[in-house]
Amino acid sequence: MSKAFNLPFPEAGRLEELDLTNLSVGELPESIAEFQGLKRLFLDKAELVSLPESIGQLQKLEEMHLDQNTLTKLPSSLGQLKGLRRLSLRSNQISSIPESLWGLEKLMKLSIGDNPISHVSDGIGELSSLRELFIDTMKLIAVPDSIGNLSKLHTLDLGHNELASLPESLGELSQLNGFLYLSNNQLNSLPESLSQLSKLRYLNFTDNLLTEFPEFIGEMENIRELRVYNNGFSSLPESLGNLKLLNELHAMNNKLISLPDALGNLRQLTQLDLRNNRLSRLPDSVSNLQKLTHLDLRGNNFQKIPASIMDLMNLRKLDLRWNKLRSIPPSLGMLEKRGVTVYL
Repeated sequence: MSKAFNLPFPEAGRLEELDLTNLSVGELPESIAEFQGLKRLFLDKAELVSLPESIGQLQKLEEMHLDQNTLTKLPSSLGQLKGLRRLSLRSNQISSIPESLWGLEKLMKLSIGDNPISHVSDGIGELSSLRELFIDTMKLIAVPDSIGNLSKLHTLDLGHNELASLPESLGELSQLNGFLYLSNNQLNSLPESLSQLSKLRYLNFTDNLLTEFPEFIGEMENIRELRVYNNGFSSLPESLGNLKLLNELHAMNNKLISLPDALGNLRQLTQLDLRNNRLSRLPDSVSNLQKLTHLDLRGNNFQKIPASIMDLMNLRKLDLRWNKLRSIPPSLGMLEKRGVTVYL
């Protein structure tokens, strides 16, 4: 236990911040309740094994960090911390969340990822002030429909779970403008209601089981970065060309055999990663991608270098390794003279 709790601390009631990060606290004593003025409590990597019920008496607490400890359960008194705005419990051994936690109406950020939690109750929908929610790297097999009640949410991480489906209510998260992370699950489809997320900038559903690229993604016209690698797509829809603000498209490790002509409409695109697919040609419209700086075509079936690449005036890196190129055109030297790094 840290010495700070063994020595007399006459000013405990006036302290607003207590940082015990990287100290061997072990068990936080009941006397933590004496710190009545505490607003911020940092206990990351403090070898914590438990929290006392008295922690619920810290009525002025606004922020609490408990990452990377060995906590197995949480006291129900956490629900008494009505002023709490940020709570992080990542990387512990917590298997369930007390229902009292859902009564924290001022909570704006909740991070409970990397814990062996398999179920989150409908009560999560009562966190009406929540802006950021990280329930990733757990053992979730379902997401409650009530998640659609989180009307102020702008960032949601559901990655690295065991989800086979998602609720249609995700489409009700109209303020979701940061990122939606769905990577490393067992999804073979996405709810069409996601098309309603008109403010979303970053969408990631890599490492899943989708064999058809969702057509409706073309309606999510504010997306800047789209990561869809490690699925089983054989084609991309023409509607993809509606994503006029897209900067990065990462679609490697699929089964793509063709690309839509509408790809050329993505005039803000700077990075295009198509490695490890089954492509043998690019649409001529690729020449319209004048902001493209990185083009990765490794591990495909190209027998010749697409002529449209020569028109990409801002290209800085071109990777064509592990294809089936029969010859190298002299024009490739022109790319290198323009400063393009070419890998063959």
